[in-house]
Amino acid sequence: MRYIFILAACLMLGCSGTKNINSNKADKGWTKLFNGKDFKDWTVKINHHETGDNFGNTFRIEDGVVQIRYDQYKEFNNQFGHLYYKTPFSYYHLRFEYRFVGKQHPGAPSYTLLNSGMMFHSQDPRTMLKDQDWPISIEMQLIGGQGNGRSRPTGNMCSPGTDVVYNGRVSPDHCINSTSKTYDGDQWVKAELIVLGSKLITHVINGDTVLKYSKPTIGGGIVTGYDPKIKQDGKLLSSGYIALQSEGQPVDFRNIEIKQLPNEER
Repeated sequence: MRYIFILAACLMLGCSGTKNINSNKADKGWTKLFNGKDFKDWTVKINHHETGDNFGNTFRIEDGVVQIRYDQYKEFNNQFGHLYYKTPFSYYHLRFEYRFVGKQHPGAPSYTLLNSGMMFHSQDPRTMLKDQDWPISIEMQLIGGQGNGRSRPTGNMCSPGTDVVYNGRVSPDHCINSTSKTYDGDQWVKAELIVLGSKLITHVINGDTVLKYSKPTIGGGIVTGYDPKIKQDGKLLSSGYIALQSEGQPVDFRNIEIKQLPNEER
């Protein structure tokens, strides 16, 4: 009986060890994009300001969390902003957490309530003009519930200055809603982007796949104040910069990590 007990215990420990090994393998290859202290690998671009000007201390870090705040703003004046990582990416898996906090700036447009985003396949911030409102890019739109029981999905797709193919055709809509649940309050939400160049883009929220589309190209409207030489309509987007968005609603980001995937378009 004692032998059987020891054998069972060993088997249990062996299974546990295998699980840990598999878990370690799954975590290999991930790179943290923030050092938790400063933005030395990042560039700010805020509408009506020059590239590199972090107007109003919009983007800040506290306890390793990236905070987007507007307490030093007077008028909002469409000062939409973005914080760009220094390196463009093409084939990758991005994961991060976000939460909405505080109150929307009173001067921000109503549609920015509990609204932010993670931009990708974006133009280089150094190619943006001073009064350009949005980067030519694709946006994983992040939305918070308003606590009224109404559906408000997150992990949507918006296309400033771009188009995408959805359900087999170029989508006529600027934004496409995902199938995600609604997340109210200031809870942390886990989001993932799986980007395979221009072939396929997948949005994941709290472990659930909520949206897929492909073939992002430059086109469409929404973006204003851009350099016409940059907006080459019809150009397929297979790579670009990643950026956190500020558009009037305080929001926090943490645990931003990326794993580069094999690039099949080379």
